[in-house]
Amino acid sequence: MLYYAPEALDEAAGLGFATGERWPSYFAWRAAPLGAAGRERVTSAFYSFSPRMVGEYVPAAWDVAPPAEVLAARLRAVDRAWRALFGESADGPDMAEAARLARHAAEAANSEGRPLAAANAELPWPAEPHLALWQAATVLREHRGDGHLVALLAAGLDPVEALVSFAAIGAAPEETFASRGWSAEEWEAARQRLVGRGLLDEGGAVTEAGRSLRAEVELRTDELAAEPWRALGADATQRLAELLGPLWVAVLGSGLLPTEGNTLGIGKV
Repeated sequence: MLYYAPEALDEAAGLGFATGERWPSYFAWRAAPLGAAGRERVTSAFYSFSPRMVGEYVPAAWDVAPPAEVLAARLRAVDRAWRALFGESADGPDMAEAARLARHAAEAANSEGRPLAAANAELPWPAEPHLALWQAATVLREHRGDGHLVALLAAGLDPVEALVSFAAIGAAPEETFASRGWSAEEWEAARQRLVGRGLLDEGGAVTEAGRSLRAEVELRTDELAAEPWRALGADATQRLAELLGPLWVAVLGSGLLPTEGNTLGIGKV
């Protein structure tokens, strides 16, 4: 929700970021825990974005507002967006219980080799339950994302190859990935590299070997993301899922998140 909610765009505009599209605030919100990071460090952590695209937004973002101000505005944005969507339940007992369980999982997430998870885990925990739940979810999301990059590297898929292969298995249309800033020439070169490895056929369709490699990537991602949930335990994890169910339904019903042309899987739910 942080990247789509109108309250977040309003907070971003208040800092001085352009809001005609979501990318200026996206890079600021997500990279701020890293400090005043430059293009190379953000490109490395985000992986699938073209360095040229990253360079359009960082380090220039920190001239608009320093990371500490961005992080404060990020929490204000989440507070406003969640209260607008969830109403009184933002302060309710179920939210407090969900926050406690999610924080337990997040604090059990190992941060070795996981720059975005580690950076978010270092931030102070908000006192308000709904903000603590959001921070726990953010740590867990970045923990899983960092592990996914490890899985992609182990599979020998560079950033643009990762996107080409992802599109080939039908995760999202190729046009969706144009927003990551790669040129048509870079995309085609990556496609040809995957053809050379037998992962795509000459027409660009995924082969059995290509589909198998992507399945291995997802399995390895799941394995690398499992530690927090083992620490939480099966019963508590199931309870957290039950508590989050109504929130997820509310988010889906809000229309804030795109249901087509995205990699969130919402349209497939």
